[in-house]
Amino acid sequence: MALGPRLDLRHSQSLVMTPQLRQAIKLLQSSNLEVSAFVEEELERNPLLERDERPELPPERAEPQAALVAPADSFESTASTTLPAEAEAPLDIRDWSNVYDSDGPALGEAGGRGGRLDFEADERGIEDLAIAGPRSLREELAEQVRLSFADPGDRLIAAQLIALLDPSGRLAAEDAAIAQALGCEVARIAAIRARLQRFEPVGLFCRSLAECLAVQLAERNRLDPAMQALLDNLELLARRDMRGLLRVCGVDAEDLAEMVAELKRLDPKPGADYDAAPAPALLPDVLMRRAPGAGGEAGDWILELNPDTLPRVLVNRGFHARAQVSATREEKAFLSEKFQAANWLVKSLEQRASTILKVAAEIVRRQDGFFRHGVAHLRPLILRDVAEAVEMHESTVSRVTANKYIATPRGLFELKYFFTTAIGGTTGGETFSAEAIRHRIRSMVSAETAADILSDDAIVAALRREGVDIARRTVAKYREALRIPSSVQRKREKAVPA
Repeated sequence: MALGPRLDLRHSQSLVMTPQLRQAIKLLQSSNLEVSAFVEEELERNPLLERDERPELPPERAEPQAALVAPADSFESTASTTLPAEAEAPLDIRDWSNVYDSDGPALGEAGGRGGRLDFEADERGIEDLAIAGPRSLREELAEQVRLSFADPGDRLIAAQLIALLDPSGRLAAEDAAIAQALGCEVARIAAIRARLQRFEPVGLFCRSLAECLAVQLAERNRLDPAMQALLDNLELLARRDMRGLLRVCGVDAEDLAEMVAELKRLDPKPGADYDAAPAPALLPDVLMRRAPGAGGEAGDWILELNPDTLPRVLVNRGFHARAQVSATREEKAFLSEKFQAANWLVKSLEQRASTILKVAAEIVRRQDGFFRHGVAHLRPLILRDVAEAVEMHESTVSRVTANKYIATPRGLFELKYFFTTAIGGTTGGETFSAEAIRHRIRSMVSAETAADILSDDAIVAALRREGVDIARRTVAKYREALRIPSSVQRKREKAVPA
């Protein structure tokens, strides 16, 4: 065999992920907020992209993306139709409040609250002034310190204690350590901390949950010896050991129930609600409503994409044509690259919208019983079922249903919610959804009485009588996921009337 260099010609096939394909996949699995942020970045980066600010077409000319979903009597039917949006009532031209006259009097001359024309007097009311935003917890406490302490040294100590607060309102540092750092007596630190504990919200500057609850009860004049004994044995309350609490508190069952109810009305973390950022509102990607009686069969559903979550962008072809006339070779290459990127982005957004609507329509068709009768009628569903019906890959369906929400007559749900595993039936034919079984377990536990507490074996027996073939360990796993205590703990809890 001779050794030496040589040239070979080979043919092979490989899957190449182009940047455009990666972008389309990223847009498909992103939420509407992430897509909006990405589109804003592209609008700043690409001069050939512009926001579509054209007025919406009238209803008779508009072509919204909507689907009419029939009841799921058989899953072979996948027909959908496009319906026009509901028409808005036109403005009444006889209502002159909707007409602006440029030659008419100014707002202030007609007796409004706009002020005089010479700007010599401001006649605005207090309701017209800007309202300041909510203040932080430390700002609220600092204001109370300025009003409560006259001694500058006490104010300095109070400011140091405020700086040491954690987000929940607790104070982890000991009085001795704070006194050593500030060079003062421990008794002075303790006295100032005791005064700060009565500031609004009551219960701050405490080192434990028991101390926090005790301060709030003392403010309400409810800290008696029995309540103090309850606070000293909160671990028994956590274990729901009502018999032990009856013994240490020295009260009867009715008084203990009232004491526990009093504790539940207190705030265990009084400082947590101040600086916490409000949770962002979830905007649904798909809107669902019943079809009117005139359109479609009775009981049909209409699905349409939420226009508030759809970015509207256009490719400025006129600017592209004008810029290429006097552009250099490098400028033409730049314009060509941005033109292709803009076209691909518009196409990707349109493909994303149609794919979301198509997958959502198939999910609604298969889970029709849930929308009509509730969670007990949720059917088992996996990605493969929807992928085969819409002729897509399972990975595509998984990306479409991630971080996408649908607004239904029963509430706002993530599309992933409707995919649940199947639990076999005792007869071997019918299957049940795992989410429906969890709902059934919760209903059975909620309906039990103090004299009839259901064990996991009893729940298994009841479900098997209903035709569900389920194991005891599965019931225990579902019960723990629902944060339902064991039968022993529930029996202890219900031994005392709530």
